[in-house]
Amino acid sequence: MFESLGFENATPQQVSLYFALGLGVLFGLLAARTEFCFRRAVIGEDRQQARGVWAMALLTALVGTQVVVTLGLVDFSDHRYLTSDVPVLAIALGGLLFGIGMVLTRGCVSRLVVLSGTGNLRAILVLAVFVIVAHATLKGVLAPWRVAIGGVTFDAGSYGTLAALPGGAWGATLLIAVIAAAFVWRSGTGLGRLGLAALLGLLVPLGWAGTGYVLMDEFDPIALESLSFISPMSEGLFWLIASSAVPAGFGVGLVGGALLGGFLAALIWRQFAWASFETPRQTLRYIAGAVLMGFGGVLAGGCTIGAGLAGVPTLGLSALLALIFIGLGGVVAQRVLNASAPGSAAPSTTPPAQPAE
Repeated sequence: MFESLGFENATPQQVSLYFALGLGVLFGLLAARTEFCFRRAVIGEDRQQARGVWAMALLTALVGTQVVVTLGLVDFSDHRYLTSDVPVLAIALGGLLFGIGMVLTRGCVSRLVVLSGTGNLRAILVLAVFVIVAHATLKGVLAPWRVAIGGVTFDAGSYGTLAALPGGAWGATLLIAVIAAAFVWRSGTGLGRLGLAALLGLLVPLGWAGTGYVLMDEFDPIALESLSFISPMSEGLFWLIASSAVPAGFGVGLVGGALLGGFLAALIWRQFAWASFETPRQTLRYIAGAVLMGFGGVLAGGCTIGAGLAGVPTLGLSALLALIFIGLGGVVAQRVLNASAPGSAAPSTTPPAQPAE
């Protein structure tokens, strides 16, 4: 469709940069306002409401994505999440490591990107360590480990996509949507916040349709992408150090937009404040979590946004498994931290002190 839009002096990649920038700004604003965070939804003190927000976003992302597919605007048949050879070891190990890491850093990657825009120096350091480790896992010294672990696969056949289950794509969509709706109903979250979460979720099908249909050019194709933060951050790092040779594209725009959105949200709602580490021990904890998220996220094939919010709506089995193992890793890590906290042997109604995000 791109050739019919009249962009005479721009390529699809150049336009995708500005498209992703807009998506990122909207994501940053909405995520900041709703406190959108998968870690909080899994083990946070306010997890009931956080689950409602996350489930609402997933619900609209899921239905919206399948509408886009039904209309023939996007085709996921060749997408990596729908592969029949499921890299089970990489997904399980990577998901667990990422989940542990997000607990140690008090936020998953997308949450930390938004927090970085509010003046949170802890989040900025975590992202710096995370992106270096992720890039090393994708293309650097850790890549051989990734390849070796990813070589252990399970042949799921046609069930690499949930659309192969009885009822087809819309049957699987209805099942997941009902589960998500149950979380929303039980959360007690206000309608205003749920409405913003629904808008956040709609950014996912907007991203798929934008890159897979509107910007599609057979002579100059770009990747089919939507909300995600692991590969885009690696792309952003590569662009920062070699921008004269590597043009910016969707990933750079998305991360830059999310940072800008978080910053604008902090200004609008007067929440901008510098925040740093309190002790060296806390610093080491956050760095360790960043390393685990960088390596684990690449192994799992995505983060809570790429594999979760945007991946699950593709109905790919790999994406669903990655999200499940990330959640499991988070639960295990939190229980270990609670058990090792001072005074944990004695009953207490006060949760152990933890650093703020």
